[in-house]
Amino acid sequence: MQENETVGLNQIIFIARRRIWWIVVPLLVGPLLGLLATQVVRPVFTSKAFVIIEQPKVPDKLVLQLNNDEVDSRLMTLKEQILSRSRLEPIIVRWGLFHDLSAKVTMDEKVEKLRKAIDIKTLTPEGTARVPSGFYITASADAAPKAQAVCKDILQMFMAENLRVRQQRAAGTSEFLSEQLNEAKHKLDEHDAALAQFKQQYIGQLPSDEQRNLEMLNSTRTRLEAVTQEVSQAQQQKIVQESAISQLNARKPAANVTEMTAAERDLATAKAQLATLQSRYTKDHPEIIELKAQIARLEAQVKANPSASTAAAGEATPDTPELRQLKVALRLTEETIRSKNAERASLAAQIGSVQSRLQLSPVVEERYKALTRDYETALQFYNDLLSKSKQSEMSTDLERRQEGEQFSVMDAPDYPVRPSFPDKMKFSLAGFGVGAVVGLLLAFLKERREQYLRNEVDVLRVLQLPLLVGIPELPSGDDAARKTGVLRAWRSLLGGARV
Repeated sequence: MQENETVGLNQIIFIARRRIWWIVVPLLVGPLLGLLATQVVRPVFTSKAFVIIEQPKVPDKLVLQLNNDEVDSRLMTLKEQILSRSRLEPIIVRWGLFHDLSAKVTMDEKVEKLRKAIDIKTLTPEGTARVPSGFYITASADAAPKAQAVCKDILQMFMAENLRVRQQRAAGTSEFLSEQLNEAKHKLDEHDAALAQFKQQYIGQLPSDEQRNLEMLNSTRTRLEAVTQEVSQAQQQKIVQESAISQLNARKPAANVTEMTAAERDLATAKAQLATLQSRYTKDHPEIIELKAQIARLEAQVKANPSASTAAAGEATPDTPELRQLKVALRLTEETIRSKNAERASLAAQIGSVQSRLQLSPVVEERYKALTRDYETALQFYNDLLSKSKQSEMSTDLERRQEGEQFSVMDAPDYPVRPSFPDKMKFSLAGFGVGAVVGLLLAFLKERREQYLRNEVDVLRVLQLPLLVGIPELPSGDDAARKTGVLRAWRSLLGGARV
């Protein structure tokens, strides 16, 4: 294998020596043609500007920033808006771009060419949150003044459009929140009116009144018991007073008067006892039924002797001072009993009213909770919108004062002194590479076209006959030394191949 590699290497060296000019000439001509091409190709000048993205002067903790979207997405949106036809066509007309093109080239094609000549590249610092800190704007044209002018126009569009979009977004947000706030206030007023009407309709029956109703019920019951006891005491006092009056009337001389006074006294005593029992028991109690029957008999007895009563009244002697005093006290006691009975009836009615309110309290409480829940939800929504509206107003004022996130020009569009295209060094290197490839290709093709028998390999390849004997080349001393030096050079270049 080493012999085959040595033969192949020797053949390459021999071919390179024989076709040296076929290789050298393209190597020399290629860079010259590259430099010549730089003089023929139309130059392109590129102007560059750098814009830094300044953070808001007021922290987000104090004033909420409405324009807190991603900078990359915002730049892409701005780029799409600025590189539209409506923005680029005036620039083409103003600076006379692409005037040397054919008249068949439409304005759309010119706009597309200018769009490709403009580039926006963001600058993202390393080791941070990968948030862009700025961006570059580059614009290319066939003349340096045009490139600078186009870059200035694009930069101004970016600055103005960014400011307009931020202010418009802030103002739009404030307007939207204001409309929502007015609508929420209207709904809150409706819930408030409904809740007030409900409270007015069910006053005294609300859940907040339940404890007060219970206290009122207990106090009214206590007062009713006290009044009932006072009525009972007054009735007993009335019985005593009537008994005393009867005893004084009994001392009068008329017998029929004494007899009729006793009957009336029994009737008054029975009625007093009936009033006392009715305050304690129901009307179906046996003692009350029996006492009512006794009262009926006494009333019948009094009605059966009206003449005796009349005669007694006609023959009655004048009342004594003590008797008149007892009768006055009796009338006062009867008046007290009537007032206390009226008060007892009023207290009983109040107890019934409070009990009815307590019975309806669960139903009222359920409806009241539903109204209160809707009102609290509307109130919370209104307060949230009010807070957001205030924050939006502050953010809008912040944008109006230009104290939020801003684009600041660090490097204005420069005037390109040298064209960015073509690059002479790159063209020369490209010409050198092309020349090398062309030279090797020409040498190979030239070698393939000539059918010379220079060694045993050529004999085997062309004649396809076995080689019986070969006469080696006998070089001179100078030739041998030169070949040995060339072989050593190639060996060192190709990794020490053996000859």
